[in-house]
Amino acid sequence: MKDFVEKPRHPEKAHRPAQETLRKPKWIRVSRAGSAEFGATRQILKDNALSTVCEEAACPNRGECWSQRHATMMIMGDTCTRGCSFCNVATGRPDALDAFEPGRVAQAVAKLGLRHVVITSVDRDDLADGGAAHFAQTIRAVRHQNPATTIEVLVPDFLHKGTAWQQVVEAGPDVFNHNLECVPRLYPSVRPGARYYQSLRLLDEAKCHRPEIFTKSGLMVGLGETLEELRQVMDDMRVAGVDFITVGQYLQPTPQHHKIDRFLTPDEFQRIADMAHGKGFLAVSATPMTRSSFHAGDDFARLQASRKAAAQPEDTPHA
Repeated sequence: MKDFVEKPRHPEKAHRPAQETLRKPKWIRVSRAGSAEFGATRQILKDNALSTVCEEAACPNRGECWSQRHATMMIMGDTCTRGCSFCNVATGRPDALDAFEPGRVAQAVAKLGLRHVVITSVDRDDLADGGAAHFAQTIRAVRHQNPATTIEVLVPDFLHKGTAWQQVVEAGPDVFNHNLECVPRLYPSVRPGARYYQSLRLLDEAKCHRPEIFTKSGLMVGLGETLEELRQVMDDMRVAGVDFITVGQYLQPTPQHHKIDRFLTPDEFQRIADMAHGKGFLAVSATPMTRSSFHAGDDFARLQASRKAAAQPEDTPHA
C-alpha cells in the first residue's frame, strides 16, 4: 500500500529564479472543499491508496469535482521523470510499478459510482514501454469490474517508446487523450522534455489504429502564445483527426514555475471557442477554468451526440 507521508515537492525547481505571480482576475475562481461528498471521495481514494491529478497538479476545480464524487486517477505513482516548467507534479525517481494498482483503481471507480472515469499518469521515461502495459491493465480491470463505465485515458507522449502506445489503444478506452499543452514555439521553455510533432503523431496514429475511438487534446493559454499560433495548432489537430479540444487558462503553481504572461478574458475564450468550432471539432471546451478532465463525463455525452448527429443523413426535400 502507498505511504502517504508528505514528500518535499519540486527539488529540481528550487534553483529556478522566482517569477512574478500575477493577481488572479475576478473570473478565476478556485472551488471550495468541505462538503460531506468531498470527504467521502477523499476517503475512498485514501482507502485504495490512489493518487489523483486533482491533488498532485493542484487543480482549481478539485472542490467541485470531489463534491460530485468525480476524481481523475493518476496511476504509476506521484513522481514524474520530467520537470516541465508549468506542472505542479513532483519530479524525481519514481517507485517501482504496483501490480495491484489496476485492481484498486477499479474498486475506487465502483465505490465512487463513476459512469465515466478519466485515468492519467505521470511520465515514466524509466520504463521500457513508458507504462503502456500498466495503462492497458488498468483499463481492463476497470472494464471488468465496471462494465457500464466509459473510460477516458490521458496519456504521456511515449517518446522513444516505439509502438508501445498501441497497447493502450487496443485495451479499448472510449477516449484517447494526449495534451499538446502549448504552441510549438514555447516547447523549449514549457515542455523541454517533449516534442510537439511526437505528440501530434501519437494522436494521429491512435486515430488511424482505431478510427472509432474518440481522440482529444488540450492547450493552456496565457503563456505568451498568439491567436495565429493557436489557429495553426488547431489546424494541426484537425489534420491528426482530433475530435475534441480543451483550452484553459494557465495558472502558475508557484513562483518557481513558468511565468504567466497574462490572463485571457472570458470574451477572448469565447473567440477561441468559436474559432475551434469553425475548424470542425466534434466538441470544444474553452473557458478560463477548463481542464482536460473537468466535466469529462458530460463532454463524452456531447461527443457521442455530435458524432451521431454528423452521421445522420440530411433530410432531402420531396420533389
